[in-house]
Amino acid sequence: MARVFVTGGAGYIGSHAVKLLGEKGFEVAVFDNLSTGNSSSVLYGMLIKGDILDYETLKKAMMDFKPDAVMHFAAKIIVPESVEKPLLYYENNTAGAINVLKAMRETGVKNFIFSSTAAVYGQPEKMPIKEDFPLSPINPYGRSKAFVETILKDLSFAGDFSYVSLRYFNVAGADPEGKIGETKKDATHLITMCVRTACGKRDKLFVFGTDYPTKDGTCIRDYIHVMDLAEAHIKALDYLLEGGKSEILNCGYGRGFSVLEVVNEAKKVTGIDFPVEYRERRPGDPARLVADAEKIKRVLNWVPKYDDLSFIIKTAFEWEKKLGSQS
Repeated sequence: MARVFVTGGAGYIGSHAVKLLGEKGFEVAVFDNLSTGNSSSVLYGMLIKGDILDYETLKKAMMDFKPDAVMHFAAKIIVPESVEKPLLYYENNTAGAINVLKAMRETGVKNFIFSSTAAVYGQPEKMPIKEDFPLSPINPYGRSKAFVETILKDLSFAGDFSYVSLRYFNVAGADPEGKIGETKKDATHLITMCVRTACGKRDKLFVFGTDYPTKDGTCIRDYIHVMDLAEAHIKALDYLLEGGKSEILNCGYGRGFSVLEVVNEAKKVTGIDFPVEYRERRPGDPARLVADAEKIKRVLNWVPKYDDLSFIIKTAFEWEKKLGSQS
């Protein structure tokens, strides 16, 4: 089986991809500095502690493992933080990705799967969002990822390098088997915060902005279950290993839910009427992001299994309850 080098594989999304890789028989090396990841979330392969900004350690780890492909998850992802600390995001997300790509070149690895984001689109005028829409990110997080996509296009054009860039929409939920889930204490995902509030781990849930031009004034997002996203990475890997050409693909379901709809569904699923406080908008948040997901279904033959908001919330809630019982 192919060998896959996974940066950020101890983190939330990366660990779910590693679980699937291991279950499908791939040989895996996880490279993670454990700043937000958790070593106990790495269920398969070897874990190498290291930072993508430490080029020599990164290059040595890749050379020792000799992968057939790299999945690059390691990144900072908090939009408001990126507005406050843009250099941190350009250094980690853009310069860090360049380090990974340089190490691949030194090692002769030609297949790359990149964690991109819907934030590269900014605030599109039309919905749902197609991959060929112009990129116009409105925050440093989105720009840091858009810069990497430009580099990937140039590398692919230069030859002997292929990539799939997966533009994530809002990732949520946990492994339905309950083995792994979100472990980051300061996670900012809405569904994670809903279930943590329901479990009593937070005093209240904050909703940022009620005056957006949407049906109830709150932001609308396309929520995708983390295991469906992990499956998209496996499909992208198979596609590249079989000689597929470079592609950029949206990862979402093509349906949007407002923040209030998610909050109300979370109260229903958990059976707990947890407290909610409404606050001003956060900087850098677009009003509406919904994917057109037809291309990924066509190119990768990706078929989502968990396209159900209640199920997504349920898996997140079960995981939080399990975490609570272990603490």
